[in-house]
Amino acid sequence: MAIPLDPTTTYRTVVLGIAGNPAVRRLLTVNGRRLALRFVAGETLADALRVADRLHEEGVFSTLNLLGEMVTAEELARRFKDQILELVDAVADRPWARYVSVKLTALGVDIGEEFAFRQLGEILGRARLRGCFIRIDMEDSAHVDVTLRLYRRLRAEGYDQVGIVLQSYLRRSEQDLESLLPLRPNIRVVKGAYKESPKVAFPSKRQVDENYLKLARRNLGAGNYTAIATHDEGIIAHLKAWTAQAGIGRELFEFQMLYGVRPDLLRALAREGYTARAYVPYGHDWYGYFARRIAERPENLLFVLRGIVRSALRPARV
Repeated sequence: MAIPLDPTTTYRTVVLGIAGNPAVRRLLTVNGRRLALRFVAGETLADALRVADRLHEEGVFSTLNLLGEMVTAEELARRFKDQILELVDAVADRPWARYVSVKLTALGVDIGEEFAFRQLGEILGRARLRGCFIRIDMEDSAHVDVTLRLYRRLRAEGYDQVGIVLQSYLRRSEQDLESLLPLRPNIRVVKGAYKESPKVAFPSKRQVDENYLKLARRNLGAGNYTAIATHDEGIIAHLKAWTAQAGIGRELFEFQMLYGVRPDLLRALAREGYTARAYVPYGHDWYGYFARRIAERPENLLFVLRGIVRSALRPARV
């Protein structure tokens, strides 16, 4: 029997399906670059640093991410690694907290697990010298096992300045968290933005939200640092009240949001004295990230459609 999908899940599935169409990709790649700047800092490291500097002036920290995924050529994967090393050095020279997010598929995990482990080892070695924290992003469900394996290997090698991500829409995440707890993991909890089968992902927003709270409370209750990464005001309000009631200090958690999504709410949290951090992506390979942001909220899709219409109606310069 088919598992029914709620409207939120259906919307995300439809939008991601459309975004994968080659014709739509061409349209958005040509007309969406300017619109993507709402969610992407720019195409260069200098662009990203300017955005992070501005956010720091507003009391908001950053984690920078060089966009790229599904790399299958060693030369390109090594180039990504070198650029991330450059990024680590750059943030180490800034006054704000040193924090970088990386994706394993950009570093060549689909080429080979050992290859990716060596790449990560170089990054973590540089990060240790430069006092930088590295967060390994979680990608689609097909990459969860290898991501967790590499995280465990890095921790066994003595790298403690590294964190992981768990996605509350995946059915397996509660079990994954329990298996990680002996490592005292620094975990970012997110809902999840990839297109997944209902067999592996919860089909309703209610289930995803309930699992989100379960994961966040469990990791916090175990005394582990937790990044509460969500734009959901209900979840934020719940965890603010729950941590206060449970006597969990603010030094054990922070709130994170995607750059360009609810910046007003993130600034408000910073003014309240919480650690607030924006996920700031940059780079030339912005389309996949941009498509997932459109799929997350109907408001984002409307923003893009209005921009495309305005561009089409704008008189040509002569």
